Amino acid sequence: MVTGASAGIGKATAKRFAENNDKVLLIARQEKRLTQAVEEIGSSVPGADVEPLALDMSDAGSAEVLQSRIRATGLPVGALLCCAGAVPQSEGADAQDVKSVLAEWQEAYQANVMTSVVAVEGLLPLMAEGGSIVLYSSIAAYRGSGGTGGYGAAKAALHSYVHTLATRLGSRGISANAIAPGYVADTDLFGGALPAARESMLARQTALGRAGDPVDVAELGFYLCSKPGGYVTSQILQINGGSQHGV
Repeated sequence: MVTGASAGIGKATAKRFAENNDKVLLIARQEKRLTQAVEEIGSSVPGADVEPLALDMSDAGSAEVLQSRIRATGLPVGALLCCAGAVPQSEGADAQDVKSVLAEWQEAYQANVMTSVVAVEGLLPLMAEGGSIVLYSSIAAYRGSGGTGGYGAAKAALHSYVHTLATRLGSRGISANAIAPGYVADTDLFGGALPAARESMLARQTALGRAGDPVDVAELGFYLCSKPGGYVTSQILQINGGSQHGV
């Protein structure tokens, strides 16, 4: 199961599992875009077993809907990848306006933490023994973010949650890890295309001299859910082309 699967890293991740002949449930808020993502994957991966489910995973009520859908399949959840997340629209608020700052932080946590918590806690009873959970952090968790820092702090919160999950679920053979990407092109994270100068600067900050691609991150997520990656747990894996902290 992949949340935030209508575009970017989430869509690329769902496609990677479809290529492995896995049954994949794609979750996202916007039904139209989600349906388009499923159609796109289906057209590029012959025989792909992919299904859409439009849900807002920041809403606790979505957990019950999701549980019902999973039970209807008669299958356990072998891998849960929580790609849903967003930079707050209110980022950049006047730091002297406490209400605006609170709005930024609440929006950041709702979009980037609660979407994972609702999905994980709702599906734990349905997770397969030996399954995998992957949460999606960001380089911002290490070097801060714009506005008053709500987005970076929210992503950092996932690190503690991953360590807790790994300890809670180790007896069931379930691994829990987080991926912290740097700048990845072709995503909706920033609400649109970055200015060319900004994108060029982010690419220059990497050792490899290029932006990441959603496929790069999808491959790492797939590995963490595979048998070869089964002994990896309670880790925060950075994938950023060698971008340095604090640059």
